[in-house]
Amino acid sequence: MKVYLQTFGCRANQYDTEAVRAMLVAEGIEVALDPADADAAVFNSCTVTASAEADLRSGIRAASRKNSRLRTIVMGCAPGVAARDESVAPLASLPGVEGLVAGADIAAVAAALGISSRSGRSSTKRQTGARALLRIQEGCDEHCTFCATTMSRGANRSRAIVDVVDEAKALAALHPEIVLTGIHIGTYGRDIGESLSSLVENLIDKVPRVRFRLTSVEATEVDDRLGELLTSDAARLAPHLHAPLQSGSDTVLRRMGRHWYDAASYEDSILRIVGGSSHFALSADVIAGFPGETEADHRETVTMIQRLPFTSLHVFPYSPRPGTAALKLRPVVSGVVARERAEELRTVARAKTIAYEQSRIGGECDVVVTERGKGLTEDYLSVVVNDATISRRGRFAGVLREAAGSLIATPL
Repeated sequence: MKVYLQTFGCRANQYDTEAVRAMLVAEGIEVALDPADADAAVFNSCTVTASAEADLRSGIRAASRKNSRLRTIVMGCAPGVAARDESVAPLASLPGVEGLVAGADIAAVAAALGISSRSGRSSTKRQTGARALLRIQEGCDEHCTFCATTMSRGANRSRAIVDVVDEAKALAALHPEIVLTGIHIGTYGRDIGESLSSLVENLIDKVPRVRFRLTSVEATEVDDRLGELLTSDAARLAPHLHAPLQSGSDTVLRRMGRHWYDAASYEDSILRIVGGSSHFALSADVIAGFPGETEADHRETVTMIQRLPFTSLHVFPYSPRPGTAALKLRPVVSGVVARERAEELRTVARAKTIAYEQSRIGGECDVVVTERGKGLTEDYLSVVVNDATISRRGRFAGVLREAAGSLIATPL
């Protein structure tokens, strides 16, 4: 059997696909590079926005056109909400779809493919990307009114520190950077008497040389010890925080169900973590045009973003998701207004990105080569690597300069 794999969505999904790949390899099953050459396919789905789900459906149809005999399994977030949406746009009716597996149940994926998995593998040793992904937890205990992920993924479940460390050791032999991921990693350890900071300390202590990086973490969930680690040794833990904001308006935050912080506590947390550091990547998610958002609410978000030391933003116009509480909220902001507000936020973000990049020219950097001729610094700057002697998955200390509008990293 040959199995084709395709991933949509976040790094947690990307890790889950790598875990499926590891299971297939352990069972002696070939991973196909093209659906035309495959007997079966696994599509790992995202349902954060309507466009993400549309991309999934388009991908499944395109694969079926290439190979009408393809047996398809859909895993990830979309199957977890499909029951509410099946009468309107059934995933199961898409060409070739034979099974739906909610979340990241690797054993269920194997069963759906007709594989009697002997390994039960849900960890990885070698991944396809230069930077490895490492899932540390699953699920989320919060219930944001715009989000369908909780329904798909369930409650927070943390992996044991020893298991995470063991997988990190294996990955560190082949990958210069390991990205810690999950659905809500700031809650890591609450169910097992640990914390995200204790996990990171263990990884830094027990897995030498490799650089670790955090994915999305709520700003108010970064304790003092983790804040220290984020700014103390950029060679071991990247000075990079993606802290979802969603809105700078307390009124909108309450409507979103994001009860654990307000604009002031978010700002206080960011300033505590970043402090006066001039060498720190700070990004956030922001939703424009959430139901009930007024022009005044939008202006609060704009001014807050201008005030804080963001280096980039992920901005999305609000996207209604099936089964979420936000569908009942009024008044609805028109799509035109939501897109206009999103574009204004992106304009502000682009200016801050350019200013930060300019501030780093002439400075030293720690580069992981992601593909030939390209790399990523510790503070998440994409750079050109002109030194052909440095291989993919390589890592080097360099200095930043600018040429033809691009950031160039030259080895020291």
